[in-house]
Amino acid sequence: MAGFLNGLLGNFSEVSVDELTRQYGIYLMPSEKVTTGFKLVRDTFVVTDERIILIDHQGVTGKKTRIASIDLESIYDVTMETAGTGFDDSELTIHYITSPYYKANDAKTAAYKFEFGKKFNLQPFYVAILTLATQNRKRINA
Repeated sequence: MAGFLNGLLGNFSEVSVDELTRQYGIYLMPSEKVTTGFKLVRDTFVVTDERIILIDHQGVTGKKTRIASIDLESIYDVTMETAGTGFDDSELTIHYITSPYYKANDAKTAAYKFEFGKKFNLQPFYVAILTLATQNRKRINA
């Protein structure tokens, strides 16, 4: 019941790798593997060894679906905001390059914000994405 309430409030809750692979395996590239993932009531994001897949079910029935990806190699920064004492949620914002050429002088960037429930331990996920972002910055700027 708490997971459902978190979903209604707009917070992601963790889903097993097996369930994510079964449900969203059709969107995986050959040899791509799911590592973790999170779900709202209708929306989901799946982290693989290559990218973050954003699944957005639209419309009243949810049959219309928008799939978007954030390439893990394009992530250059991440910020985390922990929940406060009120109704605040924990937030993780990923900053990434949207240009096909990461070293271009006019590289375009974007950010995507994820909201997690107050009791969700966001720190391990933050550290994993931060480690990736730091490695990417070093590689891109080398």
